[in-house]
Amino acid sequence: MPPSFSDFAFEARIAAQSLADSLGGLARPTLRLGVTGLSRSGKTVFITALVHALLRGARLPVFRAYAQGRIRKVTLEHQPDDAVPRFAYEEHLAALSGPDRRWPESTSRIAELRVVIEYESATSWRSGPRTLTLDIVDYPGEWLLDLSLLDKSYAEWAAEAVAACRSPGRLEGSQPFLDALAALDPFKPAGEDAARRLSELFRQALKAARVEPLSFSALPPGRFLMPGDLEGSPALTFSPLDLPPGAEPPAGSLAATMARRYEAYRSHVVRPFFRDHFARLDRQIVLVDAMAALNAGPAAVSDLEKALDDVLLSFRTGRNTMLSSLLSPRIDRVLFAATKADHLHHTSHDRLEKVLALLVDRARRRAEGLGARADVVAIASIRATREAQVRQGRDELAAIVGTPLAGEVIGGERFDGTAEAAVFPGELPEDAAKALAEAGVADYGLRFVRFRPPSVATGPDGQAGVLPHIRLDRTLEYLLGDRLT
Repeated sequence: MPPSFSDFAFEARIAAQSLADSLGGLARPTLRLGVTGLSRSGKTVFITALVHALLRGARLPVFRAYAQGRIRKVTLEHQPDDAVPRFAYEEHLAALSGPDRRWPESTSRIAELRVVIEYESATSWRSGPRTLTLDIVDYPGEWLLDLSLLDKSYAEWAAEAVAACRSPGRLEGSQPFLDALAALDPFKPAGEDAARRLSELFRQALKAARVEPLSFSALPPGRFLMPGDLEGSPALTFSPLDLPPGAEPPAGSLAATMARRYEAYRSHVVRPFFRDHFARLDRQIVLVDAMAALNAGPAAVSDLEKALDDVLLSFRTGRNTMLSSLLSPRIDRVLFAATKADHLHHTSHDRLEKVLALLVDRARRRAEGLGARADVVAIASIRATREAQVRQGRDELAAIVGTPLAGEVIGGERFDGTAEAAVFPGELPEDAAKALAEAGVADYGLRFVRFRPPSVATGPDGQAGVLPHIRLDRTLEYLLGDRLT
């Protein structure tokens, strides 16, 4: 399909915004880092931990600028976009480190935070302090999956969505929606009540597919699950219909109404998000709860692989030239991070990375073919457990120790949120392909327990002390290291 005038206008607005960003960055070098991930992947915790590590001086041996003592000062400043909510760093830190020690609320809308890093150059000929402004853009991964809708007509999306609802893994949770769909004639007029009811049933089908034990990931439209400021909006009152291939719905019919609202969603929700926020990113980290998919089984693993592939297809990846940096910046580094590595013994951390590497292999090769860099890492932004050797009979077993959340049950014992427990987490197989192929079938002894945040001592200044982590320093080096040389 040839590009339309609206496509050219869309690209022109992106170029204008990019040029304004680039001219502003000439006086003050700025890096815009996108942080996303699907529900429960730990975006809010990651950003809070990253910023706290920079501000408080965590142990970061692999982050060279910090390990070499070249970072002189890190401060928070007012964010650049006044129309975007500020990431509530102080609130989230208080939740994590306060007496209640609770995980903060998940990301439900876009937010920003500006961090200014003053550092010394690693090269002798560049003397004196330098400054890098880091703008962190936090947004739900569910919104990111919507970018694939920009290249799909209503009929294409509807066919895919209905087929997904009928797939074996999702059929039970989608049955009320499918029953309502079967009772309607899409080519006849339908009132607003019918459209709203069908839309709500479709939303419930998406929600049912997301929760455990199913744990599906590729579930657009993202605003149906994470509406943000569109909660209750007419923009979300559409759904897929079961249409014959090639059929043209008559004016005034239910199908015509749904197609019109789908187009409005793409034009007024998806495109502005891409233009105003996503197209301006320089670096991107995608957080992935790979263990939840492994636990759920092969259907969830396959769906996660598709979602991650769709994610990278949405990115404008590639090597930046002088012209592209000014008019159409590319994401030149993407990092996929498997979170919650602290739920496994350290012997399985590299194996978790290999599992994630296989999941993103196709997407990774595509990004590298365009000149971008893509990598994987297994992390725990905040480490909620510690490792210990526990004797069981004559054997010494590797265990992780932490405080389970109130209500967690281990070995028939229900915990109250105050007592610690030692858990034998099991281990991933060395063969990552085998782990994916046997997901949800083979019993590797994996035990996934939800723990409270760790207890952290208060520093002399009355502020929260350093939060423990796993491989956060490696993550910082990959995302920022080359810009602090």
